[in-house]
Amino acid sequence: MELSWRSKLESLLGAPIMTAGLPLGERESAWQGVGLEPGDRIRSGSRFRLPDGTIRLIVRADDEKVEYADLQPGDLTRREEQLLEWLLLELERDSHAEEGRERPLNREMQRLGEWIQEQIGAGRLQAAVPDEFNAGGRLNIEWIPFLLLADHAAKANDAELEKLLQTYLETDVLLVPLREQEWLILAPDSLLYEEVGSRGEIEETPEELLESVARGMHDMLTSEWLGENHIAVAHPIVPSAALVDTVYLLRETVALGRRFHQGDTVHLPWNIHLERLLNSIPDEQRLRFIEQAASRTDLLLEPEIVTTLETFFAMNCNVSDTAKKLFIHRNTLLYRLDKLKQETGLDVRLFRDAVLVKIILLLYKVTKRK
Repeated sequence: MELSWRSKLESLLGAPIMTAGLPLGERESAWQGVGLEPGDRIRSGSRFRLPDGTIRLIVRADDEKVEYADLQPGDLTRREEQLLEWLLLELERDSHAEEGRERPLNREMQRLGEWIQEQIGAGRLQAAVPDEFNAGGRLNIEWIPFLLLADHAAKANDAELEKLLQTYLETDVLLVPLREQEWLILAPDSLLYEEVGSRGEIEETPEELLESVARGMHDMLTSEWLGENHIAVAHPIVPSAALVDTVYLLRETVALGRRFHQGDTVHLPWNIHLERLLNSIPDEQRLRFIEQAASRTDLLLEPEIVTTLETFFAMNCNVSDTAKKLFIHRNTLLYRLDKLKQETGLDVRLFRDAVLVKIILLLYKVTKRK
């Protein structure tokens, strides 16, 4: 039962709704000793009187549990009891009807996820989606692909996740379960236009808009449901033609992001071209490069220097912007950069040396744990 419905009903009844873990087939026998008559059936809206006169109202009963409220005699009139019984039965019917409408599509998405796994395993990255998995032709238009990985141990519920995403994005989404705790999310490309409209005159690139949507989704899932998670997003695609290759790209993006940028939780394929190249270099050659590129690599790896350099590169090597970002005086930053030049022979204010230092920092992140 939805929290809003539960709280409203508790307010209406003037009594808390409690839950008993009684599996189907055991509940009638379990409660016969406290007022349930032989032959009575526990279902939404049913009620029976306990030995002390309390009326037990069944709010909802599913396969595993029963939700109920204990009312005092006189709390409800006979007419109110009948009206409440009818309302609870109707809500249960609506819930079952909604589940019946959703199951075929959910099964289709599960089968689509299994098919994607098979194609990636066989190396068929360019495979087109067969008509039987095409969700009634919905994969023939552009969607924004997101890959979501949950880090927590408890298994997440697909239906809850889909509903949460639809509520947050205020639009329909397709949720494709892949591996355990991993989902492909397809959202309409109209999200980009809505994002542009909400920002008024501010001009942003499509990549910046996609990153904004992904970060908002990550923050929402972290606080509302999943806990720690990782999200990757790519440019809009027509899934029927590019789904397998896109899932492979997004998985690679998350893997590289987690390896080279351990503090990041939102990963963007257009930001890791260099990381992808460096990841293909054998370990022995990485170590040799680090040792030969600078006279004192230990200085490059001091925490204060690493933070300074990463901020300097993030600010496009702009000294003033870097000093502001680090909350230090401009002269303090220049002193650090001059010290780095004297000790290593590398001046990151020069493009050639900046490239070398950037590569050294990235390579160290994937070799220092050896």
